[in-house]
Amino acid sequence: MAESMRRYEVGYALAPKKQKSFIQDSLVNLARDRGIDLIRINTDKHLVDQGPFDCVLHKFCGEDWKKQLEEYSVKNPGVLIIDSPDAIERLHNRISMLQVVSELEIESKGESFGIPKQIVIYDSETLLDPNRWGEGLKFPVIAKPLVADGSAKSHKMSLVFNHDGLNKLKPPIVLQEFVNHGGVIFKVYVVGKYVKCVKRKSLPDVTEEKLGSLEGSLSFSQVSNLTTQQKNDDKYYEMMNSEDAEMPPQSFITDIARGLRQAMKLHLFNFDVIRDTRIGNRYLVIDINYFPGYAKMPSYETVLTDFFWDVLIKKETSFDSTQVVSCEKEVRKLVSNNGGGEEDEEALPVSPLSREEKENPFQV
Repeated sequence: MAESMRRYEVGYALAPKKQKSFIQDSLVNLARDRGIDLIRINTDKHLVDQGPFDCVLHKFCGEDWKKQLEEYSVKNPGVLIIDSPDAIERLHNRISMLQVVSELEIESKGESFGIPKQIVIYDSETLLDPNRWGEGLKFPVIAKPLVADGSAKSHKMSLVFNHDGLNKLKPPIVLQEFVNHGGVIFKVYVVGKYVKCVKRKSLPDVTEEKLGSLEGSLSFSQVSNLTTQQKNDDKYYEMMNSEDAEMPPQSFITDIARGLRQAMKLHLFNFDVIRDTRIGNRYLVIDINYFPGYAKMPSYETVLTDFFWDVLIKKETSFDSTQVVSCEKEVRKLVSNNGGGEEDEEALPVSPLSREEKENPFQV
């Protein structure tokens, strides 16, 4: 009984934009009623001088921040770090983030899953010669920056219809197969063992007939132009009615989420899934984001408070969330050599202390 009466402190280190969207009064008050206090970490001070916290919740990266977490873990060996910076770092590279999907082994009665064909291109010569892409990759393709750090630059994506559209692109870049998916995307939010799947409107399908009449490329911000061009197409609007789109089987999506959580050793993330209209029971994971905009999720306050309760009181962690380890060398190389994204967040912040130390010298 005494154990249940004690209060728990969750220190959070979030960029201002993230803090504003996530740390709302409704969440703070609900958590407080459960005996959990959410306390802002002052990133202008060393972490080791603050707290002690029972859990550190963060969305930061950089060597200085990782070192601070390591020092804090040594001083407070029982603290939970949500999540390991090195585990998060894997999601900053659009190639390494999806490799884990291919490694999953999930049994399903009727559905299958995978990732779209994709290739990372480092030079213009390869970019402008589709014959060198390999793996049967062909137009249309989606062009994405290799680094996914949440910055505005990392969100500059485009739908490329033909060779002329390649001229505007600058390597390093990821070219990903565009798969017709009925104009609907499924966003799966994961909070520990909790999994919530919602559907949203997405890019419209591109038929062979339409592909021949489309020129160059369209940035994702210009996709509305495509809608305007097709405003008289009844089939288009019928396709874009996401309300009628059938949801993936919940058990199937939950199994994928569980597999990703175990493989990536992350508690807080979401992944985007599309249904391949060529094969109705095949689903493709196209993106994974760390610590997404949970406030958009129904009843997020209850979900997150239950999560805090589980990890703090019940100690329900299926992997060691206190461990801060070195990232895989290949992943680190890809990220560091090519720059460093969440759907609606600013770039991963780097510690203010690091800035003071390097400039007179911190990033998601």
